[in-house]
Amino acid sequence: QVQLVESGGGLVQPGGSLRLSCAASGSVFSIYMMGWYRQAPGKERELVATITSTYITNYADSVKGRFTISRDDARTVALQMNSLQPEDTAVYYCKASFMAALKPIASWGQGTQVTVSS
Repeated sequence: QVQLVESGGGLVQPGGSLRLSCAASGSVFSIYMMGWYRQAPGKERELVATITSTYITNYADSVKGRFTISRDDARTVALQMNSLQPEDTAVYYCKASFMAALKPIASWGQGTQVTVSS
């Protein structure tokens, strides 16, 4: 199994920046993709960005050019968020996709709040 712990959320003014980090523990070498998702009040959880074990990235159209996902090693993933806007306000969740007994499994972190407001 894989456990995830996020950090780095907070309150920032429009146009500001934040960096989120996610640390995995457990069977980290079975992880084939990590990513960030977010959920705003009254809305469904949505994909923000993903990165594979071969460093292929994917971004939601709404964050392209502003957010950057990176992976330092098998157990950490970060999300650099620039030019933040009020519509980016949400709880951000880290997700790890990994194989267990030849089956794809997903683990989620507990979430970290990002609030963009003046």
